Amino acid sequence: MLEKIADELESQTETILSANAQDVAQARENGLSDAMLDRLALTPARLKSIADDVRQVCHLTDPVGQVIDGGLLDSGLRLERRRVPLGVIGVIYEARPNVTVDVASLCLKTGNAVILRGGKETHRTNAATVRVIQKALKACGLPEAAVQAIDNPDRSLVNEMLRMDKYIDMLIPRGGAGLHKLCREQSTIPVITGGIGVCHIFVDSSAEIAPALEIIVNAKTQRPSTCNTVETLLVHQDIAERFLPVLSQQMAESGVTLHGDERVMQIMKGPAKRIPLKQEELDNEFLSLDLNVVMVMNIDHAINHIREHGTQHSDAILTCDMHNAARFVNEVDSAAVYVNASTRFTDGGQFGLGAEVAVSTQKLHARGPMGLEALTTYKWIGFGDGTIRA
Repeated sequence: MLEKIADELESQTETILSANAQDVAQARENGLSDAMLDRLALTPARLKSIADDVRQVCHLTDPVGQVIDGGLLDSGLRLERRRVPLGVIGVIYEARPNVTVDVASLCLKTGNAVILRGGKETHRTNAATVRVIQKALKACGLPEAAVQAIDNPDRSLVNEMLRMDKYIDMLIPRGGAGLHKLCREQSTIPVITGGIGVCHIFVDSSAEIAPALEIIVNAKTQRPSTCNTVETLLVHQDIAERFLPVLSQQMAESGVTLHGDERVMQIMKGPAKRIPLKQEELDNEFLSLDLNVVMVMNIDHAINHIREHGTQHSDAILTCDMHNAARFVNEVDSAAVYVNASTRFTDGGQFGLGAEVAVSTQKLHARGPMGLEALTTYKWIGFGDGTIRA
């Protein structure tokens, strides 16, 4: 069934891209930011990548029916804890057309139905994509209603959806802080939030400069509109004099604008575009080629900064000091923490989970990239032979 969906996505590329082009044109007229336009836009390569992600999900182990644990009790009852589908998943998202396919494929793989409510910016793309998925389901003899979309852009329907706890078992908002706040405050359905990524990289005093620069370029420029992109660079004061000038050179070549305070500006001389850092920017996702640069006194200062300004998404330390690496890993309370690696790895596909439903930054019921297991719950099953409780 998922293979059929992937095949249909590729065979209907022209139809989907045509709908997407209309959405992009409308969004551009409405003044959508470049970062959001990048999230919205599909290309033949991006659509093929989406189809390939569906095929990857095909080859993943289906967790439904797996026995997590169990055993024979003293009473003679044989007990199992078995994975089962959650039921109906509701997903509210903004200008991310890939979410439609990613979520649908994971929900179908795990035996869940899904109700999708995309943003008005993507309503043509989403409608075209859902029609393709439903066509594939019908061809496989499965109910088309297993994947449904609310294609009316009326925002009042979101409030109605938030109260459909009789029909929806779990709600996942994928969007900005405003959407997450609305869902947390108004929903009568259990909500899993995440995806807001004010991600940090701490350049420790012992970091090797060349690999550090390569990691930072990857984390900032590979696809700056994603939630796992680094937004703030924390630089140990003992390496600042050697590191900041070469950082400026590298960021100039990558087209990144650096935001720093007066002290950082004095050291960070070079060709990169530099502008004064505003305090409120430390709490915001740029989702663009902008990077905060903050000098810190030591690892304690770096960890405290992340606690104050981070979103518990993805944070990294670049260091040759394994004691500091261990401290960072243990004390930074984020869904993903990296040592000498890019924050861009926080992704279902990169983690071997296939496509992801979301990146959860909370601790219940899932954390980090949400793959197949995150879309299941469990039930207890007891097998007896006329067994009664004493």
